[in-house]
Amino acid sequence: MNHALILAPVFVLIALTFALLIWQARARIAALREGRVKLKDIALGQNAWPDKPAQLNRAYQNQLEMPVLFYALVALVLITGKQDTAFVAMEWLFVAARLAHAFVHVTTNHVTQRFWTYTAGLAALALMWLVFAAKIVAGAI
Repeated sequence: MNHALILAPVFVLIALTFALLIWQARARIAALREGRVKLKDIALGQNAWPDKPAQLNRAYQNQLEMPVLFYALVALVLITGKQDTAFVAMEWLFVAARLAHAFVHVTTNHVTQRFWTYTAGLAALALMWLVFAAKIVAGAI
């Protein structure tokens, strides 16, 4: 299977992560310039940021948590050659859920909607890991 098909969802998720990082940085710089927060208030990582920079920061941090398991799985699948069309479909489901989660996080921040988009991504990722593990075990028997 073509590596570009397998890596395209990874590139989309990486682009989302960088976009959130840049958006968060711009919001923080704006908050500092506008005097809504002082350097001494955040020098030791205190939670003194105004709501929007804090919201964007949390959305960015979310892209550094569960997606780590996704990136590890994609690497293992490529190394072991266990990729197939179903895997790529599940990758896109996971990435779609992460995009939806980030969208909800930076817009309405509706906790119930965030929960369901997070859960959808978690379910897709768990299924991907289960299928991969089953393929590895089946190949070892």
